[in-house]
Amino acid sequence: MHMSDALVSPAVGGAFWAASAWSLARSARKGTPAAAPLTGVLGAFVFALQMVTFAIPGTGSSGHLGGGLLLALLLGREAAFLTLASVLLVQALFFADGGLLAYGCNLFNLGFIPVFIAHPLLVRPGAGRRDLGIGAAAVASALLGAAGVAFETRLSGITALPLGAFLSALLPIHLVIGLVEGLATVAVVRFLHRARPELVEGPSRGGWRASALVGLLALGTAGGLSVLASRAPDGLEGAIARVAGAEPAPAGDRIHRALARVQARAPLPDYAPPGAPATPARTSLAGLAGGALTLALALAAALALRAWRKAA
Repeated sequence: MHMSDALVSPAVGGAFWAASAWSLARSARKGTPAAAPLTGVLGAFVFALQMVTFAIPGTGSSGHLGGGLLLALLLGREAAFLTLASVLLVQALFFADGGLLAYGCNLFNLGFIPVFIAHPLLVRPGAGRRDLGIGAAAVASALLGAAGVAFETRLSGITALPLGAFLSALLPIHLVIGLVEGLATVAVVRFLHRARPELVEGPSRGGWRASALVGLLALGTAGGLSVLASRAPDGLEGAIARVAGAEPAPAGDRIHRALARVQARAPLPDYAPPGAPATPARTSLAGLAGGALTLALALAAALALRAWRKAA
């Protein structure tokens, strides 16, 4: 569900950049910082989870987990939003996955909606109620995020994608993605609760053992499960192909051209060296590299935030 810059006008992209910057600043001020090592490894884990795409039968497309809901459950909402911002920034800059102009839109759709809307409204304490709430929140997040993509595209007005047809193509795909995300999130939370209960019982202060466990999960997912990813186009690309027949051409204004030049320097576009096909070994290495970069960025942000809080 990562939007490309071809869908977003400078006005809409700038507005969502501003909204995201305000949300990030508010999260930094108001949030309860989680343990920095845990923040880093959870960011790496979510990066790896987003690489594991799965085919959606009957659609010719694939989906992937978003991870925002899982982060909110384990880190608390504000820390989750900051961590997901790190994940999306690494994807955009190093892998050309999601546009730079569209970064604010992507952070809203994949981060703000699950973290600040679905999680507080639908997830409730208690194992049974929590599991049902996670499932409902995952489905709501996927559908609202897909609707966000369609409305942001329509507001931008630089493509010929009809809103109704675009929504009709996006929503069934993302309903399946939401159901899978709900099941996967419940499974991960249950596993972590059995292995390290402190990870799930409130905004976590998980120690080194908890961080090591999540780090192993991130390593296995990035280096192993990522090679099983579906090669079908993702749900957004599949919906665009169904409605328009082809990916929209990049806009030719100065802002789009400048940001396209930045992303053209991404070292591993589409998670492989430029011009090289994506082989299992290259995908695995890209997953490990991206996980390491995300870990470093999320860890640095958590440490900087902690130092700023102490100095304030």
